[in-house]
Amino acid sequence: MRSLPVPLAVTALAATLTLTACGGKSTHDAGKKPACPIAVKVGPANAATTAGDTGNVPVTITNRSGGKCSFEGFPGVELDGDSSWNVTVDKAAKPAKVTLQKGEAATFTITYVRGKAGGSLSASAKTVKITIPGAGAAQSYPWSYGEVSLKDAKTPDAAVSPIQVAGD
Repeated sequence: MRSLPVPLAVTALAATLTLTACGGKSTHDAGKKPACPIAVKVGPANAATTAGDTGNVPVTITNRSGGKCSFEGFPGVELDGDSSWNVTVDKAAKPAKVTLQKGEAATFTITYVRGKAGGSLSASAKTVKITIPGAGAAQSYPWSYGEVSLKDAKTPDAAVSPIQVAGD
């Protein structure tokens, strides 16, 4: 086996790590497009302060790629703490395809009902895991908005809106 000159080997390793970090795949990999690199900002929120109140947590995604990226549908949202709870989609909302040029942003909202601290039907969430369709693997962010009420042991009283152009 021939060894590569050090600068070429370092360049090859850096390229591999860059694709891995973005969750991307080669465009020659079974015809799949690479994931679109995005920046995610969670909040600031209109947090629910008392058990039974409703809060809204806006999430902004910004296209960091060199070209345009398209997203369609609902993001995956999971609350994690001493257990994991999947947030359902807003069934009344209809997702549309959103195309962002480099630097443009889109948003979605996580709406939740505040749970009673230490209550048997409360999710003591510490992080929120978000998966954006077309943007690679799920990423986790701190959840600092208090406990979330549960409809039953596995279903949070929460919903996520579809991705839409920022400002819509």
